[in-house]
Amino acid sequence: MQRRRLGATGPEVSAIGLGCMSFGGIFGPTDEEASQRCLDAAIDGGIDFLDVANIYGMGVCESVIGRFLKRRKPKVVIATKASIMNGPPRRFDNSEAHLRSELEGSLKRLGVDYVDLFYIHRREVERPIEEVVGTLKKLIDQGKIGGYGLSEVSPGTLRRAHAVHPCMAVQNEYSLWTRQPELGLIQTCAELGVAFVPFSPLARGVFGAPAIDANTLPEKDFRRSIPRFQEPDWSLNMARIAPFRAFCAEHGWTVPAAALAWVLDQGDHLIPIPGTRTAENLGAWVGASEIRFTDADRAEIARLLPVGFAHGDRYNLDQAITVERYC
Repeated sequence: MQRRRLGATGPEVSAIGLGCMSFGGIFGPTDEEASQRCLDAAIDGGIDFLDVANIYGMGVCESVIGRFLKRRKPKVVIATKASIMNGPPRRFDNSEAHLRSELEGSLKRLGVDYVDLFYIHRREVERPIEEVVGTLKKLIDQGKIGGYGLSEVSPGTLRRAHAVHPCMAVQNEYSLWTRQPELGLIQTCAELGVAFVPFSPLARGVFGAPAIDANTLPEKDFRRSIPRFQEPDWSLNMARIAPFRAFCAEHGWTVPAAALAWVLDQGDHLIPIPGTRTAENLGAWVGASEIRFTDADRAEIARLLPVGFAHGDRYNLDQAITVERYC
């Protein structure tokens, strides 16, 4: 597993992290035993960067990781998040009181007294980002967190935040079918020495192995509410992706490993965090950092899946609240 650094002065971590939202059941049923096997497989595969949030499973995911840390005692870097309020309606709170309270809850569930990275999960539009970073700096100075991150923000917000105190990481959705960060955010992160942490780098399972079928997803699966996973967009998207799957097979790559390798190839400051519920699925992509593309490979991928190929939005209107759309 390759290594990359979280920001200019943060810890060195595996080039691929593990997104742990799936342990809360948002993508279908799971259980403690399967989650623990998945975490074991991640560590055994060289992953030492775990990403979670207080809202994932309403604390369930953090508790799963906490039990894993107690059982195995691995040397890992942990990132968690706060600011999304349980709804409906969907609300956000970046106040100092809320962030402190939620961080304490996360630390208790994780069974630790410190996390390496603490994200503002979504920005509260009415509250100046400078005020929010002031709170985060206090938490850093008090030894509660190693650094702070932002999620689903614009380059402008990142610059404002970074001017108050250096940001460690920005986490936005980014994959072969979600490319907006290329319009300034990835570049701004590189300029400022901020890690860019793509979530859903496998497009919420679209580039998985085996391929998912949106029409047979469990009734409560989060993806059923996303326009890209609804007809007619879903069938149109699968038709566009089919040639890419054939291209991967010709090269002896699994589809998820190739899709993840493409994300890694976009810059040394990118640290994607694919998620999964099972050790078996993790095994299909954990070796992605070893794939090396030629210029011809890059050109063919760009031809097969050009920017903007995806049909449908990545969020519905309710999910898109406070996501900063800057282009």
